Amino acid sequence: MIPTRLFLILTLVFTLAGCANRGGRGSGSSGSGYGAESDSVTGIPLADRDESVSFLGSNVDRRRFAPIYFAFDGAGVGGGERGKVEEVAAFLRSARNTIIIAGFTDERGTPEYNRGLGERRAQTVREALVQAGADAARIQTVSFGAEMPADAGSGEGAWAKNRRAEFGVVR
Repeated sequence: MIPTRLFLILTLVFTLAGCANRGGRGSGSSGSGYGAESDSVTGIPLADRDESVSFLGSNVDRRRFAPIYFAFDGAGVGGGERGKVEEVAAFLRSARNTIIIAGFTDERGTPEYNRGLGERRAQTVREALVQAGADAARIQTVSFGAEMPADAGSGEGAWAKNRRAEFGVVR
C-alpha cells in the first residue's frame, strides 16, 4: 500500500499537470493554449467554430497564396514579405471567402515553444491583414509549430522553408 504522504504528493503532481494542460488563454496572453477548449491562437471555443473548416480539409485551397517566411525565432513580417500580405488583403477585400492562417516553425525548440512561436507568427500575419483593410471576422488562425514541415531536412536551408505562415482559402 502507498503511504499517505506519497499518495498526497502524487495526487498534487498529477493535479497540477492536468491544470497546466487545460489550454485556457487569458486576454493578451502570449502563452500557448493548446487544450481541447479553445483554438491555439484566437481562443475561440471549439464548439463555436465551424469544424468543417479544416486547414488540411479538401474544402481549403492551400496553394492560392505564397507563404510568408520569418527570420529565426522571429514573428515579424519582414519588408520583403509585405507584398504577399497585400495580395491576400486585396483578395479578402474583394471576395467573401474565409482565410485560415497556419503558423509553422522549424524543428528546433520544444513543442510548447514552437506552438507558441507558430501562434505569434499566425497572429502577426492576421494583424497585418487587418491593418491592410481585411475583415478580421473572416480570418482564422492556427499554430502547428514544427508539425508538417515544408522540408523534412535538417540544416538552415530546410529550416528557412519551415519558418512560415501559410494561407488556406476556404471554398
